[in-house]
Amino acid sequence: MAFPVRSCALVGRFADARVAETVNALLPHLKSRGVEVLLTQSAPGIEAAGATRVADAGLGARADLAIAVGGDGTLLYAARLVAHHGVPLLGVNRGRLGFLTDVMPQDMLASVDAALAGELDKDERPMLAAQLHTASGAIVQALALNDVVMQKHDTGRTLDFETRIDARFVNTHDGDGIIVASATGSTAYALSCGGPIIEPHLDAWVIAPICAHTLSDRPIVVSSRSVVEVVLLERPDTQANVSCDGMRLGALVPGDRLEVRAARERVTLLHPPGHDYYKLLRSKLHWGRGSFER
Repeated sequence: MAFPVRSCALVGRFADARVAETVNALLPHLKSRGVEVLLTQSAPGIEAAGATRVADAGLGARADLAIAVGGDGTLLYAARLVAHHGVPLLGVNRGRLGFLTDVMPQDMLASVDAALAGELDKDERPMLAAQLHTASGAIVQALALNDVVMQKHDTGRTLDFETRIDARFVNTHDGDGIIVASATGSTAYALSCGGPIIEPHLDAWVIAPICAHTLSDRPIVVSSRSVVEVVLLERPDTQANVSCDGMRLGALVPGDRLEVRAARERVTLLHPPGHDYYKLLRSKLHWGRGSFER
């Protein structure tokens, strides 16, 4: 993180009244600290006098700090904008569950001042790199902080597909799809598919089948140094979609190959001092409600 912080990017769904309210409080606060405020050009719903509008693709190169206002989906989008530039990311929670956006609105201004002073805890998270290799030889790629998902497209039929890890055959699956999740993403979609929660600093991924038609087809945990491949098998009307953190990467058809590996890029999340991952789990998953709760 560059000091002093000269520019700060604000990312959010500004058409949401709660997000707009928060951003309208942040704008004068940052400007009073002498910080240039950057907003994406594709963000309607807010009048930002004195802020600089920047194309989404150029936001990371211009910012010293990024603040995502909303839910985890907003932070995931912001992570993709800044990942190539090493810009640290602070999440202000105006969403629902919020595993990643852990600063509450009432603590926001104090946390922003702490971020400007370099007093927040830095939490470096690895990312996934997805590549979609088509039969024509084209390659489409994207980054993900949480997960890469392959699932059926617009049909009630299940998919037949194979997985390989480091070029070694693992299994033939029959189901709605599969998730490759980072440790960070283990509390997202993979969790609803029966996957385990992985402490975010472990070098491990979860591979979780979606609605598998075989009870023995279970989630597995693999090294984050693995290369995971997914290939669709021939079947009438077989087509799947691939998404990275909920954003569509492209279609997968028989003859194509999805490859997931560790990305070179990493994202630095900023947390208030004393951030406790297990306290976060207790809060979001409603653990520890008995007599021994602390």
